[in-house]
Amino acid sequence: MLVAAGLFFIGIHIFVSSTPLRGWIIQRVGARPYQGVFSLLSLAGLVWLIWAYVNAERAALWQTPGALIFAAVIASMAGIWLAALGVFSPNPTTVDQEALLQSPTPARGVVRITRHPFMIGFALWAAAHMLLNPDTASLAFFGTFCVLAGLGPRLIDAKKAKAFARQWPGFASATSIIPFLAIAQGRNQFVSSEVGWWRPMVALLAVGLLVYFHGALFGVALL
Repeated sequence: MLVAAGLFFIGIHIFVSSTPLRGWIIQRVGARPYQGVFSLLSLAGLVWLIWAYVNAERAALWQTPGALIFAAVIASMAGIWLAALGVFSPNPTTVDQEALLQSPTPARGVVRITRHPFMIGFALWAAAHMLLNPDTASLAFFGTFCVLAGLGPRLIDAKKAKAFARQWPGFASATSIIPFLAIAQGRNQFVSSEVGWWRPMVALLAVGLLVYFHGALFGVALL
């Protein structure tokens, strides 16, 4: 059941959202109805996935060393922070924000670091939790998110490149999927003032709340 839920959740994002089927459906029902139905399907898939994980049998696969556990916890918090920062930052790769590609400098703020901060942060969180929970059910559960977040940037890039063939190449050449790669290669430079102070603080608050309530929400206390 857990594997089926994971395949369904990945499948609707890859074979519906990232193939010509998406355009075919939009042509017939419209963009807004498609987004609404797709959001409901995604929510249903997420609920199914969580329910299946909670009720799945678990078989331990290995024992993660203490030092690696500490590193994975830090990586998980860093992933949450980056994902939250991405949510609160303008980004041309986000739905309904593609108009930013028309601006003279579409790559601003955290997008200068990676054009997919949410996906990269989400992948880091998922991979860290696979190390923190080395059992069959957890690998299937967190592996689903890791696979989706790992494939997501490429799938999003392909859709945007096709939809915005004139604007996308310049934006893509000035940014990177891998954090700091474009900056290291001299294709961009970080400007802290574009990020501001409130976005990192709100993202840090989100991390703090999750750490504090982790035991109550998920049964594993981090403090």
